[in-house]
Amino acid sequence: MKQAIIDLIRVALTRLDEASATSSAGHPEPQVERTRDATHGDFATNLAMILAKTHRSKPREVAERLVAALPASPLIARVEIAGPGFINFFLAEDAYRQVIPEILRAGPDYGRSDQGQGRRVQVEFVSANPTGPLHVGHGRGAAYGAVVADLLEAVGFDVHREYYVNDAGRQMDILAASIWLRYLELCGEEVAFPSNGYRGDYVWDIAATLHREHGEAYRADAAEVFAGLPPDAGPDGQDGGDKEAHIDGLITAAKRLLGDNRYRYVFELGLNTILDDIREDLAQFGVTYQEWYSERTLAESGAVNRAVERLREAGHLYEQSGALWFRSSAFGDAKDRVVVRENGQSTYFASDIAYHLDKLERGFERVIDIWGADHHGYVPRVKAALSAMGEDAGRLDVLLVQFAILYRGGEKAQMSTRSGEFVTLRQLRKEVGRDAARFFYVMRRCEQHLDFDLDLAKSESSDNPVYYVQYAHARVCSVLRQAAERGIAVDPSPGTRHLERLTETHEMALQRTLARYPEVVEAAALKAEPHQLTQYLRELANDLHTYYNAHPFLVEDIDLRDARIKLILAVREVLRNGLGLLGVSAPESM
Repeated sequence: MKQAIIDLIRVALTRLDEASATSSAGHPEPQVERTRDATHGDFATNLAMILAKTHRSKPREVAERLVAALPASPLIARVEIAGPGFINFFLAEDAYRQVIPEILRAGPDYGRSDQGQGRRVQVEFVSANPTGPLHVGHGRGAAYGAVVADLLEAVGFDVHREYYVNDAGRQMDILAASIWLRYLELCGEEVAFPSNGYRGDYVWDIAATLHREHGEAYRADAAEVFAGLPPDAGPDGQDGGDKEAHIDGLITAAKRLLGDNRYRYVFELGLNTILDDIREDLAQFGVTYQEWYSERTLAESGAVNRAVERLREAGHLYEQSGALWFRSSAFGDAKDRVVVRENGQSTYFASDIAYHLDKLERGFERVIDIWGADHHGYVPRVKAALSAMGEDAGRLDVLLVQFAILYRGGEKAQMSTRSGEFVTLRQLRKEVGRDAARFFYVMRRCEQHLDFDLDLAKSESSDNPVYYVQYAHARVCSVLRQAAERGIAVDPSPGTRHLERLTETHEMALQRTLARYPEVVEAAALKAEPHQLTQYLRELANDLHTYYNAHPFLVEDIDLRDARIKLILAVREVLRNGLGLLGVSAPESM
């Protein structure tokens, strides 16, 4: 309906241009929005106010000419001019009835469009370091990223989903050292486990695998491991040592005592075990990727060196204290950043520059990074690097996802990957189910904090939003089962016969809500705001429940019964389509 009104306005613009012998090439695209107040019609446009300057007329005069030039349409009951020049469109009652056969005809495709016209978009999300299992904080980024990608695909974009695997660098070395130390404990060595090591049970499990499969082949004397190391800082930093220097010393000792091959085996065992666990968790959560992109391939292919050289050739690098610095402050960053350390090793930031350059070189028109909110300071430096290399930094959008705070019985759950004190995504999924987790995670804007109430997510009540929406779908299915039991034939064909009988207030409300669905999907996709879809589904479910409680559907009047069944069939389709985009099931019974 919105597009139909836009098309009518385009015709009016063409007629005005023909009358004045001017060209319509410079006209802006008509912007039509739903009104918030029904007394102002169903849709409105402010186009007259935008055109007033170029037409050298008052906005209201332009509005009058536009309205006079509008072609007649059976969809429009009347058009009014309000205020300084708003044009309000009131739809005919029959216009809303057209949505029912449209939904039944389109089926799963209702709400989908070709808005994106096949333009290539990359969405990179989760990308958690493979140093431990995914926890509930990662779950929000996973659900949000998956739904954003699916929404963009639904409106016609060619979407490439990607996970960036941080399989190089210091954190992975800390993991390898942590696994080896736990392995030494299993071999009977007395080990003072470092305060900066990874402490979760999963580290013990990987160490146990190493010990079970290789016995004591990787054993070393604990005294030799810790000989000459800087003292640790202790669990609370009270011992006065240096925990960073201490863990780095342990990594160096592990590499020296194990040798390249054995150290690499421990490193790869930890990486692959955890990465396989992450893949399985995400798959069970309904999240899949076209590509798992390895950070190590950037160095191995020379991509990092090429990116650094591009910055050097562009004159944006300088040496200081033996390190190579990128002058990112010249591009809006808070300060300059190191890309190559004093020891000649490139930084994580250098890898990130190379990775984002590679994204743009792969031909994506838009690149979307979905990061945790704690990475907000990283955004300007990445964009600065792209600009410095002559790339269009505007092609990169970084969407920041705030933390999800988990509550059980009113108590806040603590989360720390390093200490091992966290609730995993797998535990959450097993406790509340995939549907509730996916729905709850995207109910708020990504930049807002999310309080995840486990007790609410598990409850079977109207207070639980996902249950409330799914129950609406199940209710329609229940009516259809009752019809079958009573021998009442259901006609799912997309005809308009008898739909004029749908005159009740609840029926008109449902039809109006159904008609909004394509607009909601488009807005949620283009603005990367899945919460718009969850809000819409809750409204549609509320309309259905209200209708269900107010009117019987399987009435004796055959024509009215057929019309009502067609209406709830349309509701069922939209609920199913919307839940599908959220990665949530649409059960037929509850």
